[in-house]
Amino acid sequence: MSFRNAKSASASRQTVRQKAGYIKRNWQLYVFFLMPALLLTIIFKYIPMGGVLIAFEDYNVIKGVFGSQWVGLDYFRRFLSSPDFMKYLLNTLKLSAYSLLWGFPIPIILALLLNQIRRTGIKKKIQLLIYAPNFISVIVLCGMVRMFLSPVGPINQVFGSDTNWMTMPEAFRTIYIASGIWQGAGWASIMYTAALSNASKDLEEAAIVDGANIFQQIWYVQLPAIKNIIVIQFILQAGNIMSIGFEKAYALQTDMNLPASEILSTYVYRIGLLNGDYGYSTAVGLFNSIINIILLIFVNKVVAKLNDGEGL
Repeated sequence: MSFRNAKSASASRQTVRQKAGYIKRNWQLYVFFLMPALLLTIIFKYIPMGGVLIAFEDYNVIKGVFGSQWVGLDYFRRFLSSPDFMKYLLNTLKLSAYSLLWGFPIPIILALLLNQIRRTGIKKKIQLLIYAPNFISVIVLCGMVRMFLSPVGPINQVFGSDTNWMTMPEAFRTIYIASGIWQGAGWASIMYTAALSNASKDLEEAAIVDGANIFQQIWYVQLPAIKNIIVIQFILQAGNIMSIGFEKAYALQTDMNLPASEILSTYVYRIGLLNGDYGYSTAVGLFNSIINIILLIFVNKVVAKLNDGEGL
C-alpha cells in the first residue's frame, strides 16, 4: 500500500512539474488573456476600496477623501447606539434568512423534477417557461407585483376583496420572498440540472433493478451527484445573507410597510444619497460587509466540519 501511495505521489509531482513548465514556457499567452480581467478587477474592485476611508471621516465633497476631518469610529458608535439599529438589522436578517430557507431548496427540487422527464421536447418547453422570469428586470417585476396586489388587482378580484397588500408590513416578507422564488428559482436550477446529467446511469439502473422506488433513487443516486454543488451554493448564499438587493426592497417599499421593508441597504441609500450624510452611510455599509465576511467564514467552517473537511 505504501509503495502505491509513493508511486501515486511521484506521478502527481511529475504532473505538477510538467504543468509548471508549460506555463513558464508560454507565460506571454497567460498574461495576454488574464490582463484584461486583471485590470478590470483592479480598477473596479480594488481601487474603489479606498472609499472605505469615508466611513472614518467627516467627509466633505470639496475637500475629498484625504482632506476631510478624521473622526475614527464615531459613526460606528452612532449607528450601534441608534434606536433603529436592531430594527434594521433584524429586518435584514429575517428577510435574508427566510429567503434562504424557502428559496434555496426550490431550484434543487425543480432540477430533480426536470430530471424525471424523459421526453426531451416536453422538458425543453418546461425549462423555457421556468427560465423566462429570470429575464424580467427587477423594476418591471416590482411593477407587476404592485399591479397584481393592488385593491383592484386580479388577486383581490379572485378573493372578492379590496385589500391593499402593499401597505401591510406583515405581508411584505411573503411578497418579497415569493416573487424572488418565482423569478429566480428556474434559472438557479440550471447548474443542478447540468450536474444531474452527469450522474451515474449505471447506479440508477442498478437501483431500479434492486427495486428502489423514485424517492430512493433520488436520495441514494441523484442527490449525491449534486452534493458538492449544493454545499458550495449554500456557503455562497449564506455568506451573502446580509447582501439583499437594494433595488427590489426599495421598489416594493411604501410608507405603510416601512416597519418591515426598511433594511440596511435602503437605510444606507436614504441616509447617504438623500440626506447627504456620506460618512455615516459608508460606515453602515462597511458594517454590513463585515457581518457578511464573518458569516461567510463561519458557514464555511461549519459546512466543512459537517462535510468531512470539505470547505469552499
